[in-house]
Amino acid sequence: MLIDTFGRVATDLRVSLTDRCNLRCTYCMPEEGLQWLAKPDLLTDDEIVRLIRIAVTDLGVTEVRFTGGEPLLRPGLVGIVERCAALEPRPRMSLTTNGIGLKRTATALKAAGLDRVNVSLDTLRPDVFKTLTRRDRHRDVLDGMAAARDAGLVPVKVNAVLMPGLNDDEAPDLLAWAIEEGYELRFIEQMPLDAQHGWKRDGMITAGDILESLRTRFTLTPEGADERGSAPAERWVVDGGPHTVGVIASVTRPFCRACDRTRLTADGQVRTCLFATEETDLRAALRSDEGDAEVAEIWKKAMWGKKAGSGLDDPSFLQPDRPMSAIGG
Repeated sequence: MLIDTFGRVATDLRVSLTDRCNLRCTYCMPEEGLQWLAKPDLLTDDEIVRLIRIAVTDLGVTEVRFTGGEPLLRPGLVGIVERCAALEPRPRMSLTTNGIGLKRTATALKAAGLDRVNVSLDTLRPDVFKTLTRRDRHRDVLDGMAAARDAGLVPVKVNAVLMPGLNDDEAPDLLAWAIEEGYELRFIEQMPLDAQHGWKRDGMITAGDILESLRTRFTLTPEGADERGSAPAERWVVDGGPHTVGVIASVTRPFCRACDRTRLTADGQVRTCLFATEETDLRAALRSDEGDAEVAEIWKKAMWGKKAGSGLDDPSFLQPDRPMSAIGG
């Protein structure tokens, strides 16, 4: 079991499969110049599956989320999913993606055993999408989401980040669209995980701003803490139901007390938190022929040292050196 000194138990594993991405979102990475991980530094498919097997069979993990960078750029993704679906007990598996490659992969991923997807989409306007991502791929994302829905990778959850002066007026339109399409919308506060370290607390769109904007068109009723559990999103019932909208307020309304996540980077490092400044190396243990029990023990010791909170509310907070693309969202 992955327990820490505050009694939290990590049952949700986030696995970054690559640091590479085919978009260049302004809140994540610069337009060019970012140094990618060298191929020998990345975990192999076999190493990824082995670590997930240890997590599931020896450490009590019940949910696995594949992330990136952009995980659909990982050549062996379908095979990794299929092998993890064969584990006993079988973990619930999901994928966080920008959606560009979903049109061609959704059916294969569903057949391999993937349960659902989260897709990042910050705007309904193609011109704003191009400004935010520095790529003209808006239609590809919409087509990918539809393909995921049609393949049964549901619920399709849509993650949206609002940026001042670009798409900060789109919250009600995004929610109306998501309801019409049958997607579950979640807004995420911009977090200090950009490679260029350009995040500013006083310039971000907060959860309060988002809810105020949504209430200009919708009636929102809090779903309640009992329904939320350890989920990062606070959810509101829209216009009496059945649809809901979520807000992940990592900065202004931290949910660290209920955190149940442990994270693996694409190069095999354990992270206890998105905002951690320290990592624990599992890749070295794998490549020095340590047994499963020894690897599990290293992982347990890493999680035992998890801090009480992210530190985002501390004026002395320091942004992690590694960007979101390397950590995994």
